[in-house]
Amino acid sequence: MPGGRRIAAVTDARFDVAAGECLALIGESGCGKSVLASALLGLLPANAQAAGQACLGGLDLLAADERTLARTVRGRLIGLIPQSPAAHLTPVRTVRSQLEQTVRALTGIRGRAAVRQAAEAAAERAAFPAGHLDRHPHELSGGLAQRAATALALVGEAPLLLADEPTTGLDRDLVDHTVDELRRHVDTGHRALLVITHDLAAAERVADRVAVMYAGRIVELADAEAFFGTPGPRHPYSRGLLQALPDRAFTPIPGMPPELGDLPGGCAFAARCERVSSACAALPQPVGGIACHHPHVAEDLRA
Repeated sequence: MPGGRRIAAVTDARFDVAAGECLALIGESGCGKSVLASALLGLLPANAQAAGQACLGGLDLLAADERTLARTVRGRLIGLIPQSPAAHLTPVRTVRSQLEQTVRALTGIRGRAAVRQAAEAAAERAAFPAGHLDRHPHELSGGLAQRAATALALVGEAPLLLADEPTTGLDRDLVDHTVDELRRHVDTGHRALLVITHDLAAAERVADRVAVMYAGRIVELADAEAFFGTPGPRHPYSRGLLQALPDRAFTPIPGMPPELGDLPGGCAFAARCERVSSACAALPQPVGGIACHHPHVAEDLRA
């Protein structure tokens, strides 16, 4: 960063996603979710560095060069629904043209009629209206651009699909349609899905497991059914996220998340946590999927 500063946007992120599974990554804006997705695809800015391993099959994504990422990974091994779809669509080409180009590049389909049919089928999967296929991106609403990006990401049938806020700009019915289509994408048993979302209702509908990120770290990794139902989350931050929902307590988490460039030495959530103690001055290490000195236990959750 300017002045020689270094910021750890994501630290010690440890998780796996199996074929046939959906992992939902949730957390407040700025906690590092999209940076994590960008690292997996080699799309970090030039001044960023990634360390560790991110293995897809026998390929370490973090060690792969740009040629491998461009020709082997993006679109083919990993599909991406980007957070800002309008910025990722080619402005001078229609949606149909971009879908047909993607079909030709990522599938074995050949012939004008067959390519056209496959492009229209991809649009239908994403609930993109056929009457808008010949429009350019600037003629689309935010919701239509979102559906166009989803259609493009589904074309390659990639083993891993990264969906970064795939329901932005959609009404509730279209949210349900989109997450159901993403669920069908993985229910074949040989594809995996990583969904990054603020929409906890969508996460509950689509996910098998939930990873909660706070201030660049994953603080809880849990089974989705238990997380959204009984016994519920164990980390105080995760419980706060759920209690802020309108259909629950509708109670916001007090305070604001810390700046990534000015994180405390201990638990980053301590200043906002009602369970804080002197132990929280030390950084909690993940144990059993929870990085917290005072996680809720079964007795707390029943109460």
